[in-house]
Amino acid sequence: MRVFLFTVVFAAALSHAVPATAQDKGTVDPKPLPPLANPDDPKTPAKDLFARKPTPANLQARAIGFYSRGCLAGGVALPVNGKNWQVMRLSRNRNWGHPDLIAFLERLADKAPKVGWNGLLVGDIAQARGGPMLTGHASHQIGLDADIWLMPMPNRELTRLEREEMSSTNVVREDKLDVDPKIWTPAHVGIIKAAAEDPLVERVLVNAAIKKALCRDANGDRSWLHKVRPWYWHNYHFHVRIGCPKDSPTCKPQPPTGEGDGCGAELAYWFQPKILRPPEPPADRPRKHMTMGDLPAECRQVLVAQ
Repeated sequence: MRVFLFTVVFAAALSHAVPATAQDKGTVDPKPLPPLANPDDPKTPAKDLFARKPTPANLQARAIGFYSRGCLAGGVALPVNGKNWQVMRLSRNRNWGHPDLIAFLERLADKAPKVGWNGLLVGDIAQARGGPMLTGHASHQIGLDADIWLMPMPNRELTRLEREEMSSTNVVREDKLDVDPKIWTPAHVGIIKAAAEDPLVERVLVNAAIKKALCRDANGDRSWLHKVRPWYWHNYHFHVRIGCPKDSPTCKPQPPTGEGDGCGAELAYWFQPKILRPPEPPADRPRKHMTMGDLPAECRQVLVAQ
């Protein structure tokens, strides 16, 4: 049942979103998007509207709607440099989140060296006002999701060019059935465990091969494993999702994950030949893009706020 619930929640993403992979390059010279000809047309994709809002809405912080159908008020930026983190792909301007998520990332960065992980390379969080994105991600819309590269931070500040063009590390074996033993380390286990053990975290999404390795390598307390969920693509980064904050009454939570470690039949499901690779939508099926009418009514206020 848990596999079914998890798959239903995310299945829509496969039909209308292209995954934003950790190794996709950015640019050191991003250009402003041109004005929209008819921004008030109700058929205008919401992603075109939210992508043109580079600053947060000056409103009380709250996550609005569902992770894959909502927006963010009062977003806070994760500083591009911290004691134990650096933000990647600055040209995307996706280092915004709910204050609870930003505080979590700072906590996790503090824990990283203690588990053998030098520091965090942080990928996409959310746009300044959340909402759908022009590229990648069906989720990351309400400031409660963050991607963390499966490569520790180097012992120096990265250049802007490196932040835009360097790739993360693929830790999954070529046949997708397990991790690459030449790359996978106990520190990978340590940083994912540290994320999952945080009380605010509801889910950590990883490639099924990574979940398999965690099930095999976890020692002692295994209660954190139930939060770690297999999902397509996550072989260069892991995706952390926190629960709905107390200040966000219209945030819609996901079904609970349950208490099992997810290392039995639930994990085996992901290694069936027909499941191992993500399905491709039919080439002749047009992509459906969300409009403002598909989002919570509060998102209109977020979009027009100063």
